[in-house]
Amino acid sequence: MNAIIFSAIFGVVMMFSGVFFSSKQLIRNLAIGLMAALLVLNAAELQGYGLFDINLNNMLHFTSFGLVFNCIAFAATFIYLLLSARDIEQVGVNLAEYFALIFFILCGVGIATSFNSLLMLFLAIEIISIPLYILTGSDKRNLKSNEASLKYFLMGAFSTGIMLMGIALIYGATGTFSLDAIATATKGFETLLTGGLLLLLIAMSFKVSAAPFHFWTPDVYDGAPTVFTSFMATIVKAAIFAAFIKLFEKAYLPSVASWKAALTFIIVATLFIGNITAVFQQSVKRMLAYSSIAQAGFMLFALFGYSDFGKEGILLYAAAYSAATIGIFAILLKMSDYTFDGYNGLAKREPVLAFVNTIFLLSLAGIPLTAGFFAKYYMLVAAVKSGASLWLVIFAVLCAAVSVYYYFRVIQAMYFKTATTEDVTTAPVTINFKVILIVLAAIIVLLGLFPHWLFTKVYF
Repeated sequence: MNAIIFSAIFGVVMMFSGVFFSSKQLIRNLAIGLMAALLVLNAAELQGYGLFDINLNNMLHFTSFGLVFNCIAFAATFIYLLLSARDIEQVGVNLAEYFALIFFILCGVGIATSFNSLLMLFLAIEIISIPLYILTGSDKRNLKSNEASLKYFLMGAFSTGIMLMGIALIYGATGTFSLDAIATATKGFETLLTGGLLLLLIAMSFKVSAAPFHFWTPDVYDGAPTVFTSFMATIVKAAIFAAFIKLFEKAYLPSVASWKAALTFIIVATLFIGNITAVFQQSVKRMLAYSSIAQAGFMLFALFGYSDFGKEGILLYAAAYSAATIGIFAILLKMSDYTFDGYNGLAKREPVLAFVNTIFLLSLAGIPLTAGFFAKYYMLVAAVKSGASLWLVIFAVLCAAVSVYYYFRVIQAMYFKTATTEDVTTAPVTINFKVILIVLAAIIVLLGLFPHWLFTKVYF
């Protein structure tokens, strides 16, 4: 409860900071300080120090899984602000409002990891989505940003309509929005309930950009300001996956055998489309957009092979994927050219950036000794333990091998190609920026060596 209430309060504080403070540096430092406070407050609740005792009528249920996930999301956002807060200043004049919207999104994240009612799920998704529509179109001078915002809003509204129809059908079949009651009702599989669950599955697949409901992702991620694409593709995507898992546990797991075929189709389509289309991209930013689709395919294994092992895996995947992607986008923001050629010779000009970027890319590819390797390992083992067909696991491994190709294209450009321009970077790279990236890379390696560190406070 700490995270939900204080993230909303901090969002309001950031809104008014734009009225009382004219210094961008002061507003930026305030946002970073409040983000650190939010992380500490959530960690305190994980240790049993909740500051609020409110009768929620079982609409929200706080578990160690949700609180640990909040810690991951807030820590990733804190690092994101440390790396990219200066770049947010370049988007437009409404700096305080941008930070306020980020805190409001985190309020939605807190609800998404703790909802116990379909009404709260709907509120969580909307609290996350509506500020994102604004952030996507925040670069008003850029037509691509305006187009991306309009596409995202229209597609998001359409998927929300599907979600509401699904919730309505489920309510018609069960007479309740409570997940606990729905869990009992799904043991009797009837037509109205099946239709509602199917619509809900489609809507949630759209939100996490799973194929064949992924079509909005490349254009939105590519058109949005790069600094906000980083946030959308990491913290937001992982948060909606946490909500998806909580929903799956109560609504789909009692009759999971009936949904395995649909999940298999979505996983295969997501892995195939995400990886194959990423191979043909010439823009690193657009490649990362398709890569995020492919990563969603692996995260879906946490649903297919639902277990405590799978829930631990999604926590590790969220941490590994968020850390690596935030780091890659932070470096991308310093580049003058977003194509692969823009990285030519980066290792000679900025060896530290090239080195840490290599670690981030290796983690996304799932190379051993990085957190990304164990994240994929947990997902696949969870699927095997659930009785998944061997061909599905082999297919996932082959798709991971394909991803190595397009990630290594960036590494090849950095180390084995010569730059054709004098300047590879457009923004100054400070010592503090490099130190934060080194710490982030070290975290990825440490999680790759000791993944169990992340689960010490999780009791499922």
